[in-house]
Amino acid sequence: MSDKIVILNKPDKCSNYLVTTAIGEPYFSNFKKYIMPSWMDYCQKFNLGLAIVTNDLIERSDKYYKKANWQKFIVARELRSLDPLVNNLCHLDTDIIISPLAPNIFDFHSDDSISVISLRKKLPYSHAMALRRMAFFRNKYYDSKYPLDSVLFSTIDDLYKNNELNVPKIADEVCSGVFVYNVSRHLDFFEKTFFSVDKNVKTLTNNGDQTHFNYYVLNAKVKFLSYKFQTMWVFEQAMKYSFLYENSDKEMIKKCIRSSLLDCYFLHFAGSWHESDMWKNDNILNAENVDLMQNFSSYLDTKVTGNPVGMVRP
Repeated sequence: MSDKIVILNKPDKCSNYLVTTAIGEPYFSNFKKYIMPSWMDYCQKFNLGLAIVTNDLIERSDKYYKKANWQKFIVARELRSLDPLVNNLCHLDTDIIISPLAPNIFDFHSDDSISVISLRKKLPYSHAMALRRMAFFRNKYYDSKYPLDSVLFSTIDDLYKNNELNVPKIADEVCSGVFVYNVSRHLDFFEKTFFSVDKNVKTLTNNGDQTHFNYYVLNAKVKFLSYKFQTMWVFEQAMKYSFLYENSDKEMIKKCIRSSLLDCYFLHFAGSWHESDMWKNDNILNAENVDLMQNFSSYLDTKVTGNPVGMVRP
């Protein structure tokens, strides 16, 4: 029993877990209301455990205590004390909706590597154009003070330089909100990462872990997974649904989110601007929507002949 981690799903012979940190209100209540149903369906479909960090894993008076999201690096030991059979962990941020069509992420993972997803390379659209569109439409519709040129456009070199770090062995930027690792092989690695940075750390992400995660992980052995496992909603909106900057109707937002979930596996609402709160919307995935998406997926796997059937009019 733990007062720090809640296990919400623990099927028989379960060795792989989804895990997240939702410390304090409103993080845990919002997660339970808007996100957890899609995670539970995913875990039950693939026989996965689901664990939530609900209280600090380190005392706030400790010199290594930092912003709560850093605690993703030290969850493995506590979880293993609750379930010694835990093998692999997939950390997900609490603002990620899992598509009903998503495959098992652990099937794509290799135990000797840390599985990560690039934020810049092998996207289904131009990363540079997504940033340009996002900056322009935020400035136009959200706040005229939003800069059209800022650190948003930093190069890989500048990304690390601005956070007082060297460029890692693999020059890229990956998302710290989705990664998979083997507990036996990488528990010590992530704990060492956490305790290498004290509470006085200053970063451009409001003292968050993103760039430090990149620095340490991209100097280790990694495996890159498909961008579909970490599709950025801010990019989706900028590239596909730019009308949402002007029209924030909740029903329209839900329709656009569902459309993206047809094409991706994990949809991540990372960020601090208005787009990143759009997951706080009731019934994005109800039974009718899920059924439609599954029928669509089945249809895509159906062989078509191209045989003529005569004129068909609406």
